[in-house]
Amino acid sequence: MKIIDEREKNLDDKAYRNIQELENYAENTQSSLLYLTLEILGVRDLHADHAASHIGKAQGIVTCLRATPYHGSRRRVFLPMDICMLHGVSQEDFLRKNQDKNVRDVIYDIASQAHLHLKHARSFHKSVPVKAFPAFLQTVALEDYLKKIQQVDFDIFHPSLQQKNTLLPLSLYIQSWRKRY
Repeated sequence: MKIIDEREKNLDDKAYRNIQELENYAENTQSSLLYLTLEILGVRDLHADHAASHIGKAQGIVTCLRATPYHGSRRRVFLPMDICMLHGVSQEDFLRKNQDKNVRDVIYDIASQAHLHLKHARSFHKSVPVKAFPAFLQTVALEDYLKKIQQVDFDIFHPSLQQKNTLLPLSLYIQSWRKRY
């Protein structure tokens, strides 16, 4: 019900006022899906739930970043407005695909928040039951995107960010085999 309630709140297509709103949305949607996945796997563990919370927040933030070029092409911007205002960036800058340093700084700040959640989730690695790891393999794709965005100096509109990583299945297999997330 949390997922449905949060999606209903989000139907008005307004930008997030701050990063906390985006994190709350991610917690109530992405993290809730991870909690369900853990339940299906038969994992009832506080550390696994805490890791799922942070992974879900990272997933929500990365999804918001990844969707920015698409939403911009439809004249919509969903990035947190507090971070945009902090760097003096308007929604119009994203609609025009502006690549100035201040636009990149906005993306850097938002991506950094996702990275912090990912790092925090991984800090529970030793406490999380191995049985929960398959639910957390999405961290491989999250980390891949965050590395790619860093390589293009946080240019959210760089064409390479829209290309598939053909080695992602191999990375997923390796992380699964190593029992890591």
